Amino acid sequence: MDPLSDDTIPFGEENAANSTQLPHPFVTFFHLFFRVSAVVIYFFGRLFTDSFITIFVLIILLLSMDFWIVKNITGRIMVGLRWWNYVDDDGVSHWVYESRKGSVQHRVNSSEYRIFWAGLWSVTGMWILFFITSFFSINFKWMLLVSIALTLNIANLYGYIKCKGGNQENLGISSMASSFIFQNIGKVRDTMSSLNNTPSNPPNLKPTGIV
Repeated sequence: MDPLSDDTIPFGEENAANSTQLPHPFVTFFHLFFRVSAVVIYFFGRLFTDSFITIFVLIILLLSMDFWIVKNITGRIMVGLRWWNYVDDDGVSHWVYESRKGSVQHRVNSSEYRIFWAGLWSVTGMWILFFITSFFSINFKWMLLVSIALTLNIANLYGYIKCKGGNQENLGISSMASSFIFQNIGKVRDTMSSLNNTPSNPPNLKPTGIV
């Protein structure tokens, strides 16, 4: 069965009519909370601890929660957009970019709309600035952290731009861009696994030679 023909999520029915108030204050709050917290810890974390590992882990946790929430919840509820993936019967992976249709197409709160896109663009711009700063200061460990942040933020930004443009499946250059982004996400996961599996103390080695 084609997943596109079985829309199990009441896509767009969550939104109330346009108003000057925020119809989803908690969703709006969490759209900004994790991404802004990651930036704040990156900028001010060294004032409270000298441990790079502590800051690294905290920021990665915040970035991971932000990526999941923005991809699966806030985009769908705040602006009526969602992007997702499915594998067909032949084992081919397809990336799908959707926007609301029908009677609920225009039921988007203008304030939430602005907050959603401002949060995506502004925080991504900050991570680009941090990347440039760490690159020219030749600080590779911080550049690694910023690269992970950029990958996750650009992935969501790219996905929602595709949704807004009305494209359902990526072709040509878009397919190459998607592959590049999500391969990097896989590398981020592998990097975190290798950090977790690194032994804290080197093994004890007996000296060789004549006693």
